[in-house]
Amino acid sequence: MTIGLLKQAIHALRHESISRTPVRVNRWFKWMAPGLYVKRWLLLSAAGVSLATLGIAISMKWTPVFRTTQFFGWILQQTTEIIPSYVSGPLVVGGGLLLVWWGQSRTLDAITEVLMPNGNEDLIDVLLAHRRLNRGPKIVVVGGGTGLSTLLRGLKQYSANITAIVTVADDGGSSGRLRREIGVLPPGDIRNCLAALADEEKLMTELFQYRFQAGDGLTGHSFGNLFLTAMNEITGDLEQAIAASSRVLAVRGEVLPATLSDVRLWADLTDGRRIEGESSITEACGAIVRVGCTPENPPALPKALVAIREADFIIIGPGSLYTSIIPNLLVPDIADAIARSKAPRIYVCNIMTQEGETQGYSVGDHIQAIDRACGKPLFEAVLVQKQMPTAKALIRYAQENSNPVPLDRDVVSRLGRRIVLANVIDEEEHTGVVRHNPEALARILFRWFTKVQGL
Repeated sequence: MTIGLLKQAIHALRHESISRTPVRVNRWFKWMAPGLYVKRWLLLSAAGVSLATLGIAISMKWTPVFRTTQFFGWILQQTTEIIPSYVSGPLVVGGGLLLVWWGQSRTLDAITEVLMPNGNEDLIDVLLAHRRLNRGPKIVVVGGGTGLSTLLRGLKQYSANITAIVTVADDGGSSGRLRREIGVLPPGDIRNCLAALADEEKLMTELFQYRFQAGDGLTGHSFGNLFLTAMNEITGDLEQAIAASSRVLAVRGEVLPATLSDVRLWADLTDGRRIEGESSITEACGAIVRVGCTPENPPALPKALVAIREADFIIIGPGSLYTSIIPNLLVPDIADAIARSKAPRIYVCNIMTQEGETQGYSVGDHIQAIDRACGKPLFEAVLVQKQMPTAKALIRYAQENSNPVPLDRDVVSRLGRRIVLANVIDEEEHTGVVRHNPEALARILFRWFTKVQGL
């Protein structure tokens, strides 16, 4: 049964087609653009061919310079006697340029056919995008869950220098089973981020998110989780497994766990209970007073600290406040590195409250929860959704004890944070589900970043 499902998945992937209709402009003007590092090497190759030919002629004592000059002189004399120079000259120039264009065009078409067999985009467009994205700012995004992967889908259109620092406190679902049975760090949030940053995002997302529906021990597991677990066993640790997986998936950016320690969350509730385990905290449906982790003060991944120190822009969230965002900040070195950073730092507040975590919370409550967990302010601005969702969405979420996060301007101002108001949501027409729009969210964040940089 499992083999049959795998065959069906492979068959579906083989027939996946991505239809794109790129706007075509004059490719040759693009090839003349500076910074591609193509023209110089073509000219260098042509010069090398000419020099090698000249060397062969000299070695065979053909006196090439004299003979070549003599030959061309004879050709020119014969040509001008038949056709006037004012006609023959432009014809020869045009013929030469035509041959150059034809040869270069066929060469580039051959290269494109090999490198891009699907023909969805022009090679020059890919090269230009590659150069533009590689010159983009160094961005660090901290969080977890679906919120972080949603943001990454938008950010990768602006820069290839993205580092996602992801929580490893998950203990539910497929990740929790792998954690208990094999002893690996939970791969679920990392899997989502890798799929979001992959060049072939739609195909990779479907493959990585594919969940087995049958098979002893396979039911409920996602292919991506098993893939990362296997890579973890092969490479020796999760950091190397992610790096190897990123190369396989052609990931645009980098995904890093906040720590390699086996972190387990706990939360103290207002009714006196202490709940242990990330998945159990939300299920307890209590008001959270304080969160922590075991072991206390886990060490940060050194590479994550380097990324924060070198960052031009730091974004915290979006995601579940107590189970996706704060777990990263319970690693003291990460919180300290963000606090010391001189880069613009912004928190993306959730659109809706979450039962069992932030029920009844305002924007100010979200900010204060992060400040309490870290013992210091980490960001200077907060991005808040401007317009309310539709009535259909409000009714749907009210049935789950969830409501839009209200903006308490006076509290946020007292906390010393600037407010960035924008419409950054997508609402599914039939279900009323509300999520951040990746493109709109990334666009607003970059607009704010550019404005702050200008100041």
